[in-house]
Amino acid sequence: MGIVKISDALHDEIRKASSTMVRSINAQAEFWTKVGILAETNPDMRFETWSSSITTGETCGCF
Repeated sequence: MGIVKISDALHDEIRKASSTMVRSINAQAEFWTKVGILAETNPDMRFETWSSSITTGETCGCF
């Protein structure tokens, strides 16, 4: 595990989203990171598929 430097504005957005989605701030940041990886490596995939892949653990093997 390492430390990642992010802007205060992004941290605030993660904090807001984590509250809405009932995740910890770290879990929300990890979720968004995984969504970003899947979005960039699978541009034709829909959000529902990314979300399901992350939730079930059926990902590209990169996490």
